[in-house]
Amino acid sequence: MAMISELQDAYTKAVERVWESTVNVGTASGPWGYRRGPWPRRGFGTGVVMDAQGHVLTNGHVVDGADRILVTLPDGRVLGGSVVGSDEETDVAVVRVEGDGLRPAAFGDSERLKVGQPVLAVGNPLGLSGGPTVTSGVVSSLRRHLQFGDGGQRVIQTDAAVNPGNSGGPLVDLEGKVIGLTTVTIPYAEGIGFAVPINDALQVAGEILRTGRVERPWLGVAGYDVDRRLAAYYGLTVSSGVFLADVAAGGPAHAAGLGVGDVIASVAGMAVAGTADLIEAVRSRKIGDAIEISVVRGGRSVVLRATLGTRPRPPG
Repeated sequence: MAMISELQDAYTKAVERVWESTVNVGTASGPWGYRRGPWPRRGFGTGVVMDAQGHVLTNGHVVDGADRILVTLPDGRVLGGSVVGSDEETDVAVVRVEGDGLRPAAFGDSERLKVGQPVLAVGNPLGLSGGPTVTSGVVSSLRRHLQFGDGGQRVIQTDAAVNPGNSGGPLVDLEGKVIGLTTVTIPYAEGIGFAVPINDALQVAGEILRTGRVERPWLGVAGYDVDRRLAAYYGLTVSSGVFLADVAAGGPAHAAGLGVGDVIASVAGMAVAGTADLIEAVRSRKIGDAIEISVVRGGRSVVLRATLGTRPRPPG
């Protein structure tokens, strides 16, 4: 019984710790419907108070295209908000509100997470009134990647129940520390939710606050995961890695001598089993870093050296 009581206390104290830092993010955009006059389209999500200056972490898709943002605090106060910046690739956005008494969340280290670790998801599902709700589960996987915008993002998979409206809310450990930012569910799957690791979210938020945007290192390649079928089709001598289908002209990879048909096997000494590994290997470096890239070309191993550039911004 003592063990059950201690576990119960751990859960309730974790919720109490994050509760005052969890806010509702409501949005309105564009009029629609004219039978009884124009009405704004409304959206809802969740946010996490980042600091005492009024910065709130949430998802980019929660505030995307919003003409008006209203942030409701746990004490019932409603404050107007404005978007400081948003990053499509990680689905992370920073909203600023003006007000006193905001309580910043305690943040954990998402690099120390383990599969099977208990977690709690706090948010405002379906925009229901009455404040945030809590669901519990475990870390189901740490080796998942989702496609946001033009790039991939590693995510935490959890079986804690999440629904529309939870987006942007905290995923916390049993110490009440935020270790992820709930971001998306798969509509046709039950019991699967995802969260951006908080280390990644805070790094992106920090860049948004410093410069208003996120600059990323760029290698300038596109390719496919090597598997047995692809290896057999192209006559490759390896069964893992990234088969290069395109190398951007004038990009870092092109300048280093990489070409279409090469298979990237490792980057900076880190084995590359597929595109997810390649994305993480490049993202973990800085613009201007020189990295060694081991490729398999015509059955031979070749080591090349590339200097990472800045990812070009899409036109417009």
